[in-house]
Amino acid sequence: MDSVDLNVLRSVLEWRRAGHRVVLYSVVQTWGSAPRPPGAMLALRGDGVVIGSVSGGCIEDDLIARLQDGRLPEDGPAVQLVTYGVTRDEAARFGLPCGGTLRLTEERVDEWAWVTELLARCEDHQIVARELDLASGEVTLSSASKTDVVTFDGERLRAIYGPRWRLLLIGAGQLSRYVAEMARLLDFEVLICDPREEFVYGWEEQHGRFVPACPMKRC
Repeated sequence: MDSVDLNVLRSVLEWRRAGHRVVLYSVVQTWGSAPRPPGAMLALRGDGVVIGSVSGGCIEDDLIARLQDGRLPEDGPAVQLVTYGVTRDEAARFGLPCGGTLRLTEERVDEWAWVTELLARCEDHQIVARELDLASGEVTLSSASKTDVVTFDGERLRAIYGPRWRLLLIGAGQLSRYVAEMARLLDFEVLICDPREEFVYGWEEQHGRFVPACPMKRC
């Protein structure tokens, strides 16, 4: 099970490899009450299919409409800012509670080598910073720490990916599998300690990592 953001990026990679047009949206700033925090992502495929969420409300519908009614030309800027909820009426229309305001980057994914590298580094249990230059659309990756947070200065977006916390599960039974699924969604790196080789099967599909364990007395 992947965290929400990594699942979005996996879909971006799959879609681009298949030749689809892809636009990636990231929350960069919020004011007032907003359902999704900075760093939340949504990917929009050229045929209107979406994955991820930036609002939990009607903004997703408007992003799809921007694609379908021509407000999102294929030859437009590589990156631009989109703001929702400037007025009270607009906040209500797009489902932003309490007069919240939301700003997004609208990023055309032309080159996707950075997606491949970022996912590989996360799979290697690294924490990665992705910096997006709004003027050029260039993406650079660098190492980060678990205390780093999403930052945006109006010119560059710096978002953080990878496991922030580590959860060690003692025993690879069925209950541990359920706990591991929830932990992965919360960006934990999941380690499983169990010397019984019979229980290893299937864990690779849940992205849990086994660590060496001392033999324990069987009950």
